[in-house]
Amino acid sequence: MTLELLAFILYFLAVLSIGVFFMIRSKGTGEEEYFLGGRGMGPWVTAMSAQASDMSGWLLMGFPGSILAFGMGKVWIGIGLAIGTSLNWILVAKRLRRFSKVANDSITLPQYLTNRFASKNKALQIISAIVFLVFFTLYVASGFVAGKTVLTSVIPQLAGKDELALLIFALIIIAYTFSGGFKAVCWTDFFQGLMMLVAVLAVPIVIIATKNPDPANLTLTLAEGASGIGEFNVNPFKASPQDIISGLAWGLGYFGMPHILVRFMSIKKSSMMKKASTVAIIWVVLSLGSAIAFAILGRMLIGEKLVNAGAPETVFIELVKMLFPSFIVGLLLSAIVAAAMSTADSQLLVASSSFTSDIYKPVFRKNASDKEILWVGRAVVIIVSVVAFFIASNGGKGAQAIMNMVENAWGGFGAAFGPVIILSLFWKKTTYKGAVAGVVGGAVTDILWLIFLTAKTGIYEILPGFVVGLVCCIVASLLDKNPSPEALAIFEKATAKDYED
Repeated sequence: MTLELLAFILYFLAVLSIGVFFMIRSKGTGEEEYFLGGRGMGPWVTAMSAQASDMSGWLLMGFPGSILAFGMGKVWIGIGLAIGTSLNWILVAKRLRRFSKVANDSITLPQYLTNRFASKNKALQIISAIVFLVFFTLYVASGFVAGKTVLTSVIPQLAGKDELALLIFALIIIAYTFSGGFKAVCWTDFFQGLMMLVAVLAVPIVIIATKNPDPANLTLTLAEGASGIGEFNVNPFKASPQDIISGLAWGLGYFGMPHILVRFMSIKKSSMMKKASTVAIIWVVLSLGSAIAFAILGRMLIGEKLVNAGAPETVFIELVKMLFPSFIVGLLLSAIVAAAMSTADSQLLVASSSFTSDIYKPVFRKNASDKEILWVGRAVVIIVSVVAFFIASNGGKGAQAIMNMVENAWGGFGAAFGPVIILSLFWKKTTYKGAVAGVVGGAVTDILWLIFLTAKTGIYEILPGFVVGLVCCIVASLLDKNPSPEALAIFEKATAKDYED
């Protein structure tokens, strides 16, 4: 057994142990405990879990691989995400924790949107849950692709056996998500977030300290038929207008990202949000900045080799193998698996909670017991994983495959839910019908733009989707009758200066 493999095994045992621990502790508890951790998460766990679940294997593979292959225009995605993260924590986090608690102690995002407007109509819950299942399955598949790439790189016996590597990765995630629920996911995400941060900081620091990369190597000599761009402008402000607009538009996704927003709902007290926000914003700026740095440095050192081989997404893997001893290589490469797992587990849990709480219980089994809900939720975890497995098996390889799946899911969530979440928290005249119009309008526009106009215009579909969703929600709310007294009371209570958790 190699030292790399030993480090991997130790990491996976630690992750599974957390799942078993919380399975034992949560035995006999209800759906709020399993799906939201009983609203008892502290600021550090909330912050690190939110950011780790946000930055999937995309952070260490898809994003730097895209910069290495396609140029500095892709850096604008990182800038957009840093801005979006900061605004989400500053503007949305504390208010959503308050509103979700006041709105009948909502434990899922669709449930919150229905309770926020004091409606007995379940249409919005069902529509939202369906959107969750579709886009989360695609998102989980992107994590499976990233995890498979690392496993086949570190474990020689898995080289060339992509489907077996996918299966192993999926089974590990299912095991601790299935068993431990929200607390297991949050605590594993906490440690995985720390590991990701150490890994992304370590690589550029060691390169700068020990190597002397030649800036002239930013311009590659490509083999005939190789994909990628030979010229590499180090000034991101000379990127194309489409790259800048689309990159900044990524930041809009945060306002509608369910697996991140649910972290805000889970924190023990809204007063803890300031500390959580500080931790989260520092984490994301350091992580994205380091990913950009090692993408550029990697292009100088090994860019020609990777681009000609059609494997720019492996830049982190190759740099780690070049710079560190075997056991440390195993630990640092575990960071990619950590990134992929921390996002996939969160998405599986949110998809599961949304189906059970927003479709199964209100539509099919209104009197379902807590035990029944938990087991149905666990079954959904398995079903979504199986579908994601087949998508990942047939969804292509490399940086672009990961980027494409993440882009599509990110855009769908941001366009469908972002405008409605913001308006529900800040505009008391928002109505239930307005929320329905916003979710449907944003989602439909995002999908149609993706199919017909993204390739032609170069504009990321989240931007028109978000704008249309916002307009639909505002117009429909203004055309609707005034919000009910119950909905207005929820708004007033959640925004009161003397509010207490």
